[in-house]
Amino acid sequence: MSDDLRPLSPEEGIERFLRHREPSVEESTMRNAKTRLRFFREWCEEREIDNLNDLTGRNLAGFVDWRRPDIAAITLQKQLSTIREALRFWADIEAVENGMAEKVHSPSLPDGAEAKSVHLDASRAYDILDYLEEYRYASRDHVLMILLWRTGMRRSAVRAIDVDDLRHDEHALAVTNRPDEDTKLKNGDDGERWVYLGPNWFQPIVDYLDNPDRFDKTDDCGREPLLTTAQGRPTGDTIYSWVNKLTQPCQIGECPHDREPETCEAFGDRHQASKCPSARSPHAIRRGSITYHLNQKISPEAVSERCDVSLEVLYQHYDVRTKREKMTVRKSKLEDL
Repeated sequence: MSDDLRPLSPEEGIERFLRHREPSVEESTMRNAKTRLRFFREWCEEREIDNLNDLTGRNLAGFVDWRRPDIAAITLQKQLSTIREALRFWADIEAVENGMAEKVHSPSLPDGAEAKSVHLDASRAYDILDYLEEYRYASRDHVLMILLWRTGMRRSAVRAIDVDDLRHDEHALAVTNRPDEDTKLKNGDDGERWVYLGPNWFQPIVDYLDNPDRFDKTDDCGREPLLTTAQGRPTGDTIYSWVNKLTQPCQIGECPHDREPETCEAFGDRHQASKCPSARSPHAIRRGSITYHLNQKISPEAVSERCDVSLEVLYQHYDVRTKREKMTVRKSKLEDL
């Protein structure tokens, strides 16, 4: 514990945080925050934590394990989001160490846990890609968006890709399961595949390797990640926050919610970007990408293999085409006959 911290009980810390939040949020948001933090207070009582100064990344991981069996993964993610907000506030008032919020890691959502209607529309995806192509070519964000949109892969696959996984002659990527080296794929060895990008989409990835802004790093296993941070390979949470910020409409255009950057709580800090109603998660990009592939008349079987998703899950959780869009695809195939 740092000598710079000031003692504060969990109960008083929660009361202070709620008083701080109340003037700026809706009543329903306050109700949700009170409920979520009630469980955190109960956990502190069970663990006899009577001073927020004593919180560590290890016992916060214990809280996640404590709550996980009782609620759905998406509900747990929402609860942990509120706790991160509280931890940032407590850090500002010197009750916990700075950076403690970033030590709360959410579990991965199972396929389809997010609302099926939440996806990145193709027109927005290409607006982002066009902007990055023109103004931030071969940047980290450019490569990230290409990987997510053009391949529909999960963030666990994105973070698993190494420089050595580029297949230059094929303009493709090899997605490989390496569970012993901290890059396990969701479906294990069954998720391994090569993914074709084509020369036009592959070239920015190659050029990114020479971008002076890219961190030339190896990870703890001596591998060279394709996407890097100053510390090495990004975590799943880091990729999540990158994507939230990248998909905010105000990053490449105007805000559709009549907010001003100076007063918008979601603007500026990537850790707050998820508060933007129009920001999207990597999973929402995956859903939009799969839908776009289907609308381009690529067979569901090919999309299933390319994106590592069963046909049953694809139709149940990822296909957000309208009835008219589905008819249009069928019509084009019938006309070909």
